Amino acid sequence: MPQRRSHVSTSAAQTELATALAVLREAAEASLGFPPAVLAEADSATAPQPTLDLRDLSFATLDPEGSRDLDQAFQLERTASGYTVRYAIADVPAFVVPDGAVDAEARRRGQTLYAADGRIPLHPPVLSEDRASLLAGVDRPALVWTFSLDPTGAVTGFRLERALIRSRAQLDYESTQRSLDRGEDGPASLLPEIGALRIEQERLRGGASLNLPDEEVVRAPDGTYAIERRSPLPVEEWNAQLSLMTGMAAASLMLDAGIGILRTMPEPDAEAFDTFRHQTEALGRSWTTGTYGEYLRGLDRRDPITLPVLEAAASLFRGAGYRVFDGAAPQDAVQAAIAAPYAHATAPLRRLVDRWTLTICLAVSNGEPVPGWVRDSLDELPALMQESSQRASRLNSATINTVEAALLTPLAGTTIEATVIALRGERATIQIAEPAVTATAPVPPGAKPGDVVRLRVTRADIAAGEVEFAL
Repeated sequence: MPQRRSHVSTSAAQTELATALAVLREAAEASLGFPPAVLAEADSATAPQPTLDLRDLSFATLDPEGSRDLDQAFQLERTASGYTVRYAIADVPAFVVPDGAVDAEARRRGQTLYAADGRIPLHPPVLSEDRASLLAGVDRPALVWTFSLDPTGAVTGFRLERALIRSRAQLDYESTQRSLDRGEDGPASLLPEIGALRIEQERLRGGASLNLPDEEVVRAPDGTYAIERRSPLPVEEWNAQLSLMTGMAAASLMLDAGIGILRTMPEPDAEAFDTFRHQTEALGRSWTTGTYGEYLRGLDRRDPITLPVLEAAASLFRGAGYRVFDGAAPQDAVQAAIAAPYAHATAPLRRLVDRWTLTICLAVSNGEPVPGWVRDSLDELPALMQESSQRASRLNSATINTVEAALLTPLAGTTIEATVIALRGERATIQIAEPAVTATAPVPPGAKPGDVVRLRVTRADIAAGEVEFAL
């Protein structure tokens, strides 16, 4: 789906929207500020100097443009036997005192939240956007995973070390994609090659990726709000493969050690697969051969029916959770979509659980006991992460609904065209092209995904975040 922005145009709607968005953030108990004790502890936080110095290596980060909370940096090399991939992760465990004020506040927050009027960070900005962030041109402590890959992209060995690094470049997705498309040399030159090999390794494992278009509320410099929808660029998918590889390595370390926390997801049952097969048949894009991962990878992103297919496939990617273990390895250790055991280990600046994963993995790698504070608090993590994920989901959904209502306010009483994405009984999920809005609405009898229907906008309530349509 092409990138598209629709702006809230009238000043009255802008004022009402700003008020409604502030109410949403308060309802989510999402405060931008931090208590004085947390800020004081963060201001004084320092990390011990690592003994391993990797500042001679040309690491680079790759994130959305303008990001400051940089969790990962990579360094890629071709070798005689394949490739070396170094993946440096912000050393948040080195800065956060266990059971201290920053730790307690992070446990309360769970993860960074994304609101229309700014991010609500997990950690104080002095850490998340400065001292612990892998910013370019400055020395930073990091937890560096070094992978050896064979010519097919399969991992033949890896290690984890605490080291001092210096990122040489802060890359963003769009300009990096353009550079790679032009064949220019740079720190990401090997990323398409290694990323494609890792995607093939995913296929061989029987894994699957669901790359639905992103939907994000953005705020323009003039203060107006818009909804931006965009499909992930290839460079984002290649970069994600480095994170997935690291998460699988972290899971294997913890499983071997008999302690850790995994990100799990059950395999879809036969009924779910049957339902999805029937949906693909109804859409005229039948899944008849191969795994569902192979089927999804083979979809043409230019085909207008691909979005309804991906929406239908979302039902196969449900039930994800966290599985704690201390002793015997759990029976349900696999993340079905990845087709391997997996752990969250690459975003400690923005996600609470990663700090536990990295602390365990570093202790195991060094042959040291897992710290007592980790064992004592491990059982708390699934509930903390579930609560924060629910809060994030509610805030994101309510924010998008509120902005969409503001976008449609000037169109109340008019007729618009919309594309049916998915059917929900007598109602359907619809996509309006301009303004860019996704909503639910009644559809004519016999309508199917992919059809274009005409609807009348009967009500748009900004405060309630509700929009109503009629045939």
